[in-house]
Amino acid sequence: MKKINTKSFKKTLSKFTTGITIVCAKKNNKIYGKTVNSFNSLSLEPPLILFSLGKNSSSINIFLETKFLTINILSKRQKRVADDFSLKKPNLKNVKFFEGKYNTVFIPDCIAYLECKLIDKIKKGDHVIFICKAIDVSYNDKLKPLSYFNSKYLL
Repeated sequence: MKKINTKSFKKTLSKFTTGITIVCAKKNNKIYGKTVNSFNSLSLEPPLILFSLGKNSSSINIFLETKFLTINILSKRQKRVADDFSLKKPNLKNVKFFEGKYNTVFIPDCIAYLECKLIDKIKKGDHVIFICKAIDVSYNDKLKPLSYFNSKYLL
């Protein structure tokens, strides 16, 4: 088999439209979050989701050590929030987080929320796949999603 060019592979994958999420965890009362578009459902029974983070992600160790986390599915109005959380050191001062049930935090004004328990981690290639069980969910039908296509946000 011929080896696939990494740049061409990445460009090909950019042709798949995805939603944008921010995954949040809390440790020692400090909040951590990462913008993630590699998120999807895994199972309805039990209710499982998965997402992945690069092994070199600035907060990978926080997510590897956490037991509970949140998935915040962003609305079209939250491009700036997505950009902030994609930085190595995101500016969290302007975000008014609200508390979850399991020492977790959520970002206001999202289209949907999942509070999750981390149940498995799988290291593959240059990423870690996180498998989580949803323990609480909510959504807002009045908002439109923030989408990503061809390496750009669709607004």
